[in-house]
Amino acid sequence: MKNTLATVFCFLLFGCQNTSSFLQPKNNHVKGEYIYRLANEKQFDVEPQVFLAKPQYPWEKQSFTRLPLITKEYFRCKGSSINPIQVVQKKDQTFRYLDCSGERHSLPLRESQEFIYPVLINLLNFIQKKTGQKVVITSGHRCPEHNIYVDPINVNHASKHMIGAEVSFYVQGYENTPLSIIEIIQQYYLENRIYKGLKSFEEFERYEKDDLAISTQPWLNKEIFIKLFNKNEGRNFDNRHPYPYFSIQVRYDWDKKERVIYNHEDAGRYLRN
Repeated sequence: MKNTLATVFCFLLFGCQNTSSFLQPKNNHVKGEYIYRLANEKQFDVEPQVFLAKPQYPWEKQSFTRLPLITKEYFRCKGSSINPIQVVQKKDQTFRYLDCSGERHSLPLRESQEFIYPVLINLLNFIQKKTGQKVVITSGHRCPEHNIYVDPINVNHASKHMIGAEVSFYVQGYENTPLSIIEIIQQYYLENRIYKGLKSFEEFERYEKDDLAISTQPWLNKEIFIKLFNKNEGRNFDNRHPYPYFSIQVRYDWDKKERVIYNHEDAGRYLRN
């Protein structure tokens, strides 16, 4: 038994030694040589590197500087069910108005699609591009309920805010120089080639009637009507800020080639959730 174990042990010992020596390379089998390459020698041409801009999300496309592109989403009604009750005294009667629930209803509808007049969106983006400053929309679309809540007087019951044809706004950094924004709006019509040669669009005139509760005569061309509200004018629940602000109304529908006039049917055409 002892002889058998000794034989196995010797076999394993010499077997491992032989295997180890087999794996080790022998000096006479190793060869080396230098690899040479000329400075201008190349196997294939390498295309020059080209800078690729970071892909943009859909809402980032066509944005100006770092400002977001204004879309119809910015015009959604600013009503809120947490706003307090508005109490208004008219002659011998007291009226109480509740606000709407804001985002729980749609924008105005045209052909079953949410709709804001494109010229308003285009103008506000043009202002952002020229100024490099944010346009703050204080009042875009108003549903009939929110419109009465904001301006509970009879003259405003036919506001074009309800049909997506009016917007109120101011420009950050230009709060104290509003007339420069008027010049930019006029510039929009001079630079936009679709209006080239159309004097009724390119040229603005002043509204001279004294039937508006503002001290600055409005500006108008065939397509839009611009009102400037100073610090003590036009204050309502949507415009509770201390800055001058603008209101732009659409007078002419470029696509349908017709005047834009408020009517109750259009004002009531929106989805209620």
